Amino acid sequence: MPETTPTPSTTHLVLIPSYNPGPQVLETVRQARAQWTPVWVVVDGSTDGTDRSLQALAQGDEGLRIIVMPENRGKGSAVLEGIGLAAQAGFTHALTMDSDGQHPADLIPTFMAASLKAPQAMVLGKPVFGPEAPALRVNGRKVSNGWANLETLWMGIGDSLYGFRVYPIAPLARIMQANPFMRRFDFDPEAVVRLCWAGVRPINIDAPVRYLSAEEGGVSHFKYLRDNTLLTWMHTRLFLGFVLRLPLLIWRRLRASGD
Repeated sequence: MPETTPTPSTTHLVLIPSYNPGPQVLETVRQARAQWTPVWVVVDGSTDGTDRSLQALAQGDEGLRIIVMPENRGKGSAVLEGIGLAAQAGFTHALTMDSDGQHPADLIPTFMAASLKAPQAMVLGKPVFGPEAPALRVNGRKVSNGWANLETLWMGIGDSLYGFRVYPIAPLARIMQANPFMRRFDFDPEAVVRLCWAGVRPINIDAPVRYLSAEEGGVSHFKYLRDNTLLTWMHTRLFLGFVLRLPLLIWRRLRASGD
């Protein structure tokens, strides 16, 4: 438990999907708990023993909840499980962050404050990369960002892949329950595009991203061919959906420009 426990929120929680992140997840959770209450971790069928470590960490900490899924189903499935339980508990918004230490826990209050000020919007982290960031990852995401902005008629998605963001739970849950996709690595970009289609406005805030080395405890599950194939199929689906929604999206943009 953090030395100074943040005042519990009844509307916003931090949601951390976690799959085989190694010991780094404990520090990630400690840092998140130092900034916010409550923090929920959804263990997505991890086999590295971190489920037990997290449950031990949660002992005596009412602000930390660990949800263990019986098998690995993907990041989107873990988020869907978490927001479903959060909605049942009365929460309206969830800040998602990765468990591997890449995301800036110290910015949790800033993102939550932006969400509280504009609860109908989604608050998206726009990554600020350090010199250690792999060029392949930095440059490769530009393709996904370009497609995401086209598919939303440039509604303002600063970055489609960065998972440090605050979602309004109700529209996200509706979209995911109506859509059989968005369950794995494709969750983050598809979520922001479909939320834009649903009229949820994006707010972008710069946020640093760290790529930890193996010596620092960094763990990556990114597979270049597999995950880029998944993203290609996702954007193919989204582009077809964009074409069908084009008249509505144009009307919205014209109405917004006239306000």
